[in-house]
Amino acid sequence: MTFLSSSCRSACWTWIARLVLVLLILPVQAYVASQELPAENPNRVKAAFLRNFAHYVTWPSSAFPNGLGPWRVCIVGRDPFGDMLENTFKGRAEQGHPFEIYRADTLHKLPDCHIVFVALDDPVTRRTILDELKGKPILTVGDAPEFLREGGVIRFQVEDRVRMSINLDQARAVSLAVQTRMLEVSHEILENGVIRKVR
Repeated sequence: MTFLSSSCRSACWTWIARLVLVLLILPVQAYVASQELPAENPNRVKAAFLRNFAHYVTWPSSAFPNGLGPWRVCIVGRDPFGDMLENTFKGRAEQGHPFEIYRADTLHKLPDCHIVFVALDDPVTRRTILDELKGKPILTVGDAPEFLREGGVIRFQVEDRVRMSINLDQARAVSLAVQTRMLEVSHEILENGVIRKVR
């Protein structure tokens, strides 16, 4: 029997974790040949994740009155995506609901949204926005270092690899159910006020 060195085992598990993340979360077409895609196209990766959250997160029935209406994906603040979002969501639907994209510099200019990407650099403004959304069944997503502690639900880190951290406390507070498969490939989870590393 051949025994692998600890460094080799660590590298293998890292590779396997990245592969699982890609297979479970990212659509195949978003993961073109190179595993270095996150470093080269971080916003394309984020756009693909935003689309797939509609599959891996369950909203309360009240999110779609009478079972009708589109998914509303909103960007508040600076838009880092450009036409990537339109290209990612074009012709797509989830559970029979098509997607609509909205952008605004303030929350009050947006309609009722299902997913809000908070693209605000100023921490005071960002916390104010998140405070306003805390009582609503909205999946808040961002990439600020303190995003989970500020009350956001999902934080992205797209560098040499994709790291996704989840605030389960906030998700549960607004009746959003995050599937186990998403939790298993997460980097960190905030639960009962404590952040724990998953991998």
